[in-house]
Amino acid sequence: MYLTKEEERMLNGEEGYTVKKSMEILVALGDIYGAEKLINIDSVQVAGVSYHNLGDAGLEFLDELAKDGKVKVLTTLNPAGMDLENWKKLGISKEFAEKQNLVIEAFRKMGIIISCTCTPYLIGSLPTYGRHIAWSESSAVTFANSVIGAKTNREGGPSALAAAFVGKSPSYGLHLEENRVPDVHVDVRVNPEKISDLGALGWCIGKKVGNKIPYITGVKDADLDELKSFCASVVTYGSKPLFFMKGITPGSEKHQPPKEKVTIEDVDIKEAYESINDDV
Repeated sequence: MYLTKEEERMLNGEEGYTVKKSMEILVALGDIYGAEKLINIDSVQVAGVSYHNLGDAGLEFLDELAKDGKVKVLTTLNPAGMDLENWKKLGISKEFAEKQNLVIEAFRKMGIIISCTCTPYLIGSLPTYGRHIAWSESSAVTFANSVIGAKTNREGGPSALAAAFVGKSPSYGLHLEENRVPDVHVDVRVNPEKISDLGALGWCIGKKVGNKIPYITGVKDADLDELKSFCASVVTYGSKPLFFMKGITPGSEKHQPPKEKVTIEDVDIKEAYESINDDV
């Protein structure tokens, strides 16, 4: 992977330990996925915030990075493992709360906004069409790629942090236009009327298309909350954090329906509700 002189200096440790480790992560990812270069990014969403997932080893890793690491772009944070204000009322143990707060303080030292949300686009981190970002959190990645038209891969916690410290990400995957092309036509023959219908539709489409990028027709309209619900569902039951919805999402006008086609009928939506709903 080609590195500029500035990037080589960062990799050699001339900007400190944290930037060096971050560059090592990004270069390794670039080599694995065949990236030709690093690209500038506008914002980062970091996952891997709960102490339950991180443990002491993860906390030590964050503390080490926080010693000299400061993020270079707007960076927001996924939810923590507890309500940071009302943890006592919710029965969280003092021991867990103390560790979780140490995690939060490490992120704060790095200059990260302690947003603790999986919808950063609703609290001010709103990229524009065509811009490169490095977000983790599957539903947010899908919303950014599809509804906003920004460009991001589905980052893991360490790679998102690395991108934040460097302000760059390897140019591969969904950063490249040739990988943002729909390859299956989804003909929706039902009329979603409420938020849960869009969630059920996401279940159906995710199950049917798997790792393919769907071009969706037949949805007449969808508001922000409905699209948010759809994004969370379609990427949970599928695996590609990108879709095109004709007449609704940006970029859909650039494409024609692919030859491969699947349909969504009333029976599919009914199956989704029956599968998702708990017995009460």
